[in-house]
Amino acid sequence: MVAFGGTGVMLLGIGVAGLVSCALALLLRRPLGWLSAVAIAGLLWSLAVIALVTLVPTSPDPGIVPAETRMSTCSWDIGGPAPEGFWVLQSGQRTLNTALFVPSGTLLVLAAARWRAGWVLAPLGLAGLAGYSALIEKTQLELARIDRACDVTDIVDNTTGALFGAVLGLALVLVLRPWRHRQRKRSSAHG
Repeated sequence: MVAFGGTGVMLLGIGVAGLVSCALALLLRRPLGWLSAVAIAGLLWSLAVIALVTLVPTSPDPGIVPAETRMSTCSWDIGGPAPEGFWVLQSGQRTLNTALFVPSGTLLVLAAARWRAGWVLAPLGLAGLAGYSALIEKTQLELARIDRACDVTDIVDNTTGALFGAVLGLALVLVLRPWRHRQRKRSSAHG
């Protein structure tokens, strides 16, 4: 069996995903403007980071979880026993789960605000982020080998982080006005 996991694998994956996202931002810059290009590429990068942090085993060889000791359902103990620290930062696990989704919520709103349908796209995207969190928890439940636990509290915390990020994104939209590129492009087409 090939060992896979640990901090090094996560950091390597985050770096590779970051390079791919930078290339995507450069490709999108001309047709969408720098702000929308960075917001879209950054959103995709943040989703990759979330997947790496939550689905890559924390150690290269987590061992085997026997079928009889594997959880068969997610923990529904909302706010229940979560570890006080995490291997990257010493803070409450719930705070980290919330903070993990803040960038995605922020970048989602910045990306959606470029289009007139942004007021529909942003709420749909927030629902998608909540679904993404639920999918991660379901994967953690099904793949006991990655040594992670499925907990509904994580979905609540992740969704809360996405909502906090969306509020921050709304504030940034008012300052950065991502639709300006769309208006400049239209006015230059008429001139």
